[in-house]
Amino acid sequence: MNEYLNVLTDEEDMLELIYCLERQRKRKIFRPRENHSNKWNDSEFVRRFRLTKNAVRFVLKQMMLFLQNFLQKFVTLRFYATGSFFQVIGDFAGIDKSAGRIVYNVSRAIARLHTSSIRMPNTERGNNSLEFYNIANFSRCIGLFDCTHIKISSPGGVDAEVYRNRKSVFSFNVQAICDAICKIQNIVCRWPGSSHDSTIFQNSRVIQFDQKNNYLTNHKLEPEILLKELSGYGKRFPILEYEIRLKLKEL
Repeated sequence: MNEYLNVLTDEEDMLELIYCLERQRKRKIFRPRENHSNKWNDSEFVRRFRLTKNAVRFVLKQMMLFLQNFLQKFVTLRFYATGSFFQVIGDFAGIDKSAGRIVYNVSRAIARLHTSSIRMPNTERGNNSLEFYNIANFSRCIGLFDCTHIKISSPGGVDAEVYRNRKSVFSFNVQAICDAICKIQNIVCRWPGSSHDSTIFQNSRVIQFDQKNNYLTNHKLEPEILLKELSGYGKRFPILEYEIRLKLKEL
């Protein structure tokens, strides 16, 4: 310390030197990271992640080519199940608030599975038509479609009002199509909340499928059935029911 005092004459340099000498680097804390698949029984696991262990194992197996870290996958599932702040999610998993970056990366990896998991029927469309006929006695139908609004935070910028829907809430207007057992076959989630349902449908790829195969039909029971299913997803995953607090480019 004395050898530096003989060199420095400026008061600001002296204060800066004292600050550097007194400052101590924050000690790194390693929090315990648990295996949630083994920690909870079946009912406790469902309450915390809103999915069964078998469903989670199936998703993790499909994602092995894109992502190897199991802890990151559980962090993302916990975020879907609660919609809480990243700091809270990080504390649950024993990591820092970098959980936001983890959720973004894992969500992109899950989205890459859409080609094998979400698709309109081809060879099995006859079975779908028969299932719909057994339920409601209408034929030549392979899917039920409707739109629902997913709330988001205000994206800001000059185009923010484009995302405000008719209820004055910022959202994405998401179109989904499901089969007779409510399995999603097609989903479109790129349109802002101000877009009308018919606009989304007329500009989707599924309308080309309909014009080619002439299988999709209108029926007064369709919106009621699908809306009930979509509301069920919202109740199971609160992040869809309340508000997604992410930047627009991360959605």
